[in-house]
Amino acid sequence: MRRYTHWWVTLAGLLLALVLLPGMGVQAEYGINWSATFYTDPNLTGTPTSVTGINGINFNWGAGAPIVNGVTVLSQTDQFSARFTSVQTFVDGTYEFVAASDDGIRIFIDGVVVLDQFIGRALTTDTFTRTMTAGSHTLTVEYFEGIDQAIVQFQWFLQGTSTTPQPGITPSPVYTAVPALTVQVVNVRGLSLRTGPYLGASLIGVARPGTAYTPIARNNDEGTYTWFKITLGDKTGWVSGRYLEITGDPNSVPVETTIFQQLDNPTSTGVMGAPRSVMNFRVRPSQRTTRLSQIPWGGEVEILGRTIQGGNNFWFLVRYEGVVGWIYAPYVSIYGDINLVQVY
Repeated sequence: MRRYTHWWVTLAGLLLALVLLPGMGVQAEYGINWSATFYTDPNLTGTPTSVTGINGINFNWGAGAPIVNGVTVLSQTDQFSARFTSVQTFVDGTYEFVAASDDGIRIFIDGVVVLDQFIGRALTTDTFTRTMTAGSHTLTVEYFEGIDQAIVQFQWFLQGTSTTPQPGITPSPVYTAVPALTVQVVNVRGLSLRTGPYLGASLIGVARPGTAYTPIARNNDEGTYTWFKITLGDKTGWVSGRYLEITGDPNSVPVETTIFQQLDNPTSTGVMGAPRSVMNFRVRPSQRTTRLSQIPWGGEVEILGRTIQGGNNFWFLVRYEGVVGWIYAPYVSIYGDINLVQVY
C-alpha cells in the first residue's frame, strides 16, 4: 500500500506518549526468539519458507522483498504473507499492545483472536489493552502484504501490575476515558457522500471541512481505505477515510455490511446492454475492487442495477455469462427501459 512519509513521526509520537504515561516506567517489549513462516501469496498458503531466531517484529521492507536476520526470505515484493509465533513471559498486570501494519494484521494470544484487521489498507496503527496473568503466553501474529509498501510492527507495554486487595476493602475500579470518535474532512474542499462504501456508489451529498461528524458505522469492503457512515443533514451515507482526520479509536465503530454486498443474484429486469469498448468486470462498483474478468466490445449483458452521479448512470450491476458484477456505465449501450432498473 501507499506509504505516507510522515508515518514514522506519527508512530514515534504515539510510542513516546505511551512510554511517558504515568505509572508505566518501562520500555516497549518486542519479545524474543520469534519464529516465522513466510508464504508466496497473501492468504497464508502457497510455498512456505521458515525463519527462526527473530528478536522482535519490527520490519519496514518498503517496496522491497522481505528480509529477516539479514536474509531475503522471499524473492517477491508484493502479494505475500507471514505467520510469526513465540512464547513470551509476562508478569501479572495490564498491558497495552500496539500493532502497525501495511497491509493487514491479525493477532492471537493463547489461541484467541484479539485483533483482526486482516484487510488491505495503508499504514495503520491499532492498539488494545489486555490483562495478562503471570507466566508464559503464546503469541501469534499473522500479516499480509498486498502492493507497494510492506510494514509490520508489534510490541507491548506494561501499564500496571495487579495488587492483592486488603481484607474487608474493595478496591475502586480505575476507568480510562475513551475519547468520542469523530471525523473531519481534510485536504479537499468537499468529500463525496455516497450510498455505499465505494467510489462508484451513487452520489447523494458533499461533506465539507470544518464540521466534526460522528460515524455510525465503518466498512472496508473496497479494500484500500476504510469508509465511514455519517449523517449529513437529512441524508445518511458513506465517506472515504482517505480524506478524513479521525479523532478517537476507529475500531470502536461497528462494522456494517451494505446492500452492495448482498447483490449476488438479483431479479432479472429484462433490460440488456452491450459495452462499446472492452470493460473491466468488477466485484463492486469501484476500480479499487477485484476484477472478475473483462467483457469484450459488444458482449451482451443483462443490466440488474445501477448507480447514478449527476443524474447520469454511473455504474451498472450486470450478469455476464452467469456471473454478477459491476461495469462502468457511460460506455454501455442500453436496450430496454432503464427506468425499470433499481438505483443503489
